[in-house]
Amino acid sequence: RKELELRTTLRELLVYIVFLTDLCICKRTTELGGFKQQFAEGPLLDGLYWDKWYNNMTLTIQKNSSHIYYENLLLGVAQIRQLKVRNGTCSIYPYFQTFLKECYCEYRYRAEDRSAFGLKNGSEWKYVSVSSLSPWYWGYVGLYSNGGFIFTLPKSKQKSMEKLVFLRQNSWLTRGTRVVFIDFSMYNANVNLFCIIRLVVEFPATGGVLTSSHIYSVKLLRYVTYYDYFLASCEITFCLFVITFIIQAAIKIAKLKTEYFRSVWNWLDILVVMVSLSLLMEELLSNSSVYPDFYFLASWQVHYNNMIAVSVFFAWIKIFKYIRFNKTMTQLSSTLSRCAKDIIGFAIMFFIIFFAYAQLGYLVFGSQVDEFSTFQNCIFTQFRIILGDFNFATIEEANSILGPIYFITFVFCVFFVLLNMFLAIINDTYSEVKADFALIPSQEFTLGNCRSSNEQTGRPTNRSLRGALSQGFVAVFLCPRLFRYTAELEKKLDDVNRKLGRIMKKK
Repeated sequence: RKELELRTTLRELLVYIVFLTDLCICKRTTELGGFKQQFAEGPLLDGLYWDKWYNNMTLTIQKNSSHIYYENLLLGVAQIRQLKVRNGTCSIYPYFQTFLKECYCEYRYRAEDRSAFGLKNGSEWKYVSVSSLSPWYWGYVGLYSNGGFIFTLPKSKQKSMEKLVFLRQNSWLTRGTRVVFIDFSMYNANVNLFCIIRLVVEFPATGGVLTSSHIYSVKLLRYVTYYDYFLASCEITFCLFVITFIIQAAIKIAKLKTEYFRSVWNWLDILVVMVSLSLLMEELLSNSSVYPDFYFLASWQVHYNNMIAVSVFFAWIKIFKYIRFNKTMTQLSSTLSRCAKDIIGFAIMFFIIFFAYAQLGYLVFGSQVDEFSTFQNCIFTQFRIILGDFNFATIEEANSILGPIYFITFVFCVFFVLLNMFLAIINDTYSEVKADFALIPSQEFTLGNCRSSNEQTGRPTNRSLRGALSQGFVAVFLCPRLFRYTAELEKKLDDVNRKLGRIMKKK
């Protein structure tokens, strides 16, 4: 019986390794290409319209198209969009109202200005709403909606220059402008990749400008080379695996009913299947005939990559299910389950101290050190300090007295005390578990003997219990049924003790 169980587990492991290999191969189709940022060193128009060779010879432009860096075809035209806030969206202190008549707050969706302005004739002067499926943008200082005042640049460089001069002369950018987006897309036939680029210029309420760029490389034309068709066969195989896993899970659920959901591994099986099904949304990326606003497709590509990453992660974790019959793996899982309560109690104490130091760092260094500028940054910075990645000089410069005190006490309390307590909890528990397993004979380690002795009666027999105890090992590790039976007895004893306690109090 034990040999049959071992063979079945090994066979399932081999099949699962094939599935995992296929999943990892499919994952490679989502890797991004190697486009570099192309517009940091030159003006926008010089970067968009390449009309001269490196020796200043005029390039022959076909169908009025531009080839950025001579290799990347500009698809359609570039689009520029801005978002504004209304005047009077913030309060001015009464003493300064005689000096200040206008007040524009930081960007908020409810404070967004959608009224026509300027010449009021065209999309660049009138607010344009966009499909709700288009993603919002999370910038440095705000979360920006997908609408705005939009215009596109003409195909030629000269007309684009005239368009920008015209808008500047008519004050297209105002004091209420909070962000400007520049979107365009390219295609490189050498590597068969579409590149979607978004340049962002944010205007915070404090003044100044914050710039950022986002570049997404997407393979929309998927099946071109022989290797692409090999990947297509892997994707078909992946779909077949998913269908097989769904059928297996459905059969087990119908057979075991609620008992199926008591196993952590069964929950992991369901999670892998659900995440794998979500990977099929890649079909959304195959339709490149929709407006050259490929940013919508790029955003779905990012979500697709995230789902791929989660699926691969849980797929690797699931390998533990097939090697759990190994004694070392069982010791590891038993150690973690036995010390779970101690770790939870320790974690509460750890994070109380950890968040107290994070609040201290935020209030003392937040206005001077970028790593402590927000409470979230303080948390990440302190985790970096624990790992040895820190800059003590900036802390000391920000506050020559509290800086060293904060750093030394944090390292002592968290690194030397709390982390060593955490390791001590796991080490002591592992020693106990290892000692218990050392008493278990290797031939009786598996659960097969316990199952065979109990399957006929449906419960552990006295002979099996006496035999287990006489061999000097903990029977909980040998039989899940005995463990549940013991747990039920413990609950009943607790109830009896509580009732006795109430009776004694009444007397």
